[in-house]
Amino acid sequence: MRDPRTIERVSESVPTVDGAGVKLRRVFGFNERHSYDPFLLLDHFGSDNPQDYLAGFPWHPHRGIETVTYLIAGKVEHSDSMQHRGIIGPGDAQWMTAGSGIIHQEMPEPGADGKWMEGFQLWVNLPATLKMTDPRYRPVDGSEIPRIRGDGSEIAILAGDFAGKKGATPDLFVSVIYLIVAMDAGARLKIPFPASYNAAAYLYRGEASFAGTALHAGQIGHFPPRGADQGNTLDSIEASAGAGGASFLFIAGLPLKEPIAWGGPIVMNTREELRNAFAEYEAGTFIKRGASGA
Repeated sequence: MRDPRTIERVSESVPTVDGAGVKLRRVFGFNERHSYDPFLLLDHFGSDNPQDYLAGFPWHPHRGIETVTYLIAGKVEHSDSMQHRGIIGPGDAQWMTAGSGIIHQEMPEPGADGKWMEGFQLWVNLPATLKMTDPRYRPVDGSEIPRIRGDGSEIAILAGDFAGKKGATPDLFVSVIYLIVAMDAGARLKIPFPASYNAAAYLYRGEASFAGTALHAGQIGHFPPRGADQGNTLDSIEASAGAGGASFLFIAGLPLKEPIAWGGPIVMNTREELRNAFAEYEAGTFIKRGASGA
């Protein structure tokens, strides 16, 4: 394994409003459309004021992507055009493949204290060959997510392989790693991953240093791939937690390197495909196939 990969760019998450008025922090999104390929968007939502999030994300369409929601506190109620309904709570996740088209709503609720709600939503792009695949909805109970504990850290494996364990969502359309990492003060951690993967670490608690570059809460560090044709070569990142400990998301994936035509909740490869998707939505012909999953 080579020297740990270094951060090329540090960015600050930006306060914004989405859905029907949900206040959140956009870690990356439309303006960085190719930077984190195969990832398109990462939002961090969290507040102890229910008025910041109760309006939620009412019925809206998706096509051409997967949405991944992971919750730290509170609840999110999901319902969709495929008759799936569910509530995810702290430590739970939801991996939804929009594929050819799904219409859904996500409505946040406070936790037991009646105030706090916090979590993340990540968008994973689908390759051109799978843009119109059958949609599927996959709830992931927190007890299903493998966790590795030791040396002052805990790593929850939502997707990908780590330390000999497979993530809770193994049958992915796009090859990605998604880890939720918590580190005690002064702890050190190495995370191996393929050299061909594009990677990033989003710090949402505390402070940490990655190969000499310090991040504080609300910042993301980007680790671009070192080469496209690396075979089974492994890279790694090394994290060192600050005096107050650190918590971060680590995401990595094989870039698709395809054109992106993006309009709100729909991401295709051409402007014509995008226009067609919205025309179908207006005409009531957006939903194409039944969904698989629980």
